Amino acid sequence: MPDRRLPTLDLKRNYARVREEIREAVDKVLESQHFILGPEVRAFEEEAARMVGVPHAVGCASGTDALVLALMALKIGPGDEVITTPYSFFATASCITRQGARPVFVDIDPETYNLDIGQVLEKITPRTKAVIPVHLFGQMVPVEGLLPELQKRGIALVEDTAQAFGACRQVGDRIYRAGAVGELGCISFFPTKNLGAYGDAGMITSTREDLAKSLRSLRVHGSTETYFHDVVGMNSRLDEIQAAILRVRLRHLQEWNEERRQAAARYALLFREYGLQEQVRPPVEAAGNTHIYHQYVVRCRERDALQAYLEKEGISTRVYYPLCLHLQPCFSGLGYAEGDFPQAEALSRDSLALPIFPELKAEEQEWLVSAMAEFYRR
Repeated sequence: MPDRRLPTLDLKRNYARVREEIREAVDKVLESQHFILGPEVRAFEEEAARMVGVPHAVGCASGTDALVLALMALKIGPGDEVITTPYSFFATASCITRQGARPVFVDIDPETYNLDIGQVLEKITPRTKAVIPVHLFGQMVPVEGLLPELQKRGIALVEDTAQAFGACRQVGDRIYRAGAVGELGCISFFPTKNLGAYGDAGMITSTREDLAKSLRSLRVHGSTETYFHDVVGMNSRLDEIQAAILRVRLRHLQEWNEERRQAAARYALLFREYGLQEQVRPPVEAAGNTHIYHQYVVRCRERDALQAYLEKEGISTRVYYPLCLHLQPCFSGLGYAEGDFPQAEALSRDSLALPIFPELKAEEQEWLVSAMAEFYRR
C-alpha cells in the first residue's frame, strides 16, 4: 500500500479554512431555535439571487427536488416531452419521468461534454414542453442561442445548474450567468459541489414572479396558508442550519472557484511538460465561458487500466458517467438502444475525473501526472 493518498476531493481541508465562521453561524441558529424556513433561509435566498442575477431564489431540500419542483411549477405531466442530455447525473432524467412525462435525449458536444444545442430544435414536437440543458462539470451550455426559438414556441428553458453555481459566459458585451437565462435554474448544494452544504440542500432560481410564488407553495405541500392547500405539493424545505452554512461558504465561493481554475490550468501545463498530449485530452473551455471546474474530466486512452494503476499508486479518480441515461435499465421502455448517441457513449468509455478542489497542491498534481506518464511508458 502507498504511504500517501490523494483523494478526488478533500472536504476537511476546505472546512479548516472556514471552521470558526461556520461554528459561529451554526451556534447562532442553535441559539435562535428556529430551524425551518427562517431568517437564515430568507437571507441566503436573497444573497444567492443577487449572485446569480435573478429576482427570485427559492430554497429546497436538494438538487433533485429542485428539478422536480421546477417541472411541477411548469405543470409538466403525462403526455408531455422534455428534451435533455443522456450524459448527466440520473436526476436530470428521473425528474421528468417522476412527473409522468417523457425524456427525449439529444447527443452531446464531444469537446465540452454539454448538450449539443444544434440538435435540440430537430427534436421538438408539439408535445415538447421544456428543454433541460445541464451545465456539466462547471461549464455553461450556450443556452442563449436556444432562447429566442424556445420562447417563440412557448417552450420553457430549465437550466440544470447543479454543477455550475457561479459559472458564466460572455457573448459580446453581455454576460450570461448559469441559472439566470431560462425561466428556471435548478441548483444542488450537495456537499461535494463547489458551493456545498454540510448535508442535502438545493435551490431554484427564477426570472418570473409567478413561478417563484408557485415554488414557494409547492415546497410546503402546496400550501399558501397553514393547513390550506391549493395544490398537492411536496415537503422540500431548506433548513436554517444549512442556509447559515451556505451563507458563510458563499462569501468565499469566487475565491475557491478561481483556485479550481488555477489547478485546471496547472494540469494542462503538466500534461504538456510530460508529453501526454497523445494519450490525454484535457477538458475544453468554450469561447466566452468561465469554467468553474466542479470536476476536471479528461479523455484518455486505456481509461480503466489507467484508473486501476493510479489507485494502486494511492491516487483516487472517478468515472462520470459509466452508463449513459438512455441505456439505464429503468429507462428501457423509452426505446433507445446502444449507438443512438455515439458521442455520449464514447465519452462514457474514455472519460476520467481527476482530483480537483481549491486546496489541491501543485506537488500533488505533479505526482498524479508523473504517475500517468509512467503508466503510458510501461
